[in-house]
Amino acid sequence: MNEELDLRGLSCPEPIVRTLNKLNQMKTGKLKILVDTGTSRDNVTRIAQKEGWTVNSEESNDECILTVTKE
Repeated sequence: MNEELDLRGLSCPEPIVRTLNKLNQMKTGKLKILVDTGTSRDNVTRIAQKEGWTVNSEESNDECILTVTKE
């Protein structure tokens, strides 16, 4: 199942908390995460990888799309 999480406009630690909650709910699959700061991008990437997920990052304008996957 593909899901999406829009974390734009949120300040830390909110993006990390929401990402971790969503990943724990999903267990496996694909999650598209939208962030709008470098700090959120780095922190969300770090926590997802720590939990065993693969993260691909794509920058577009002032936003970043993180595609997080786990089989």
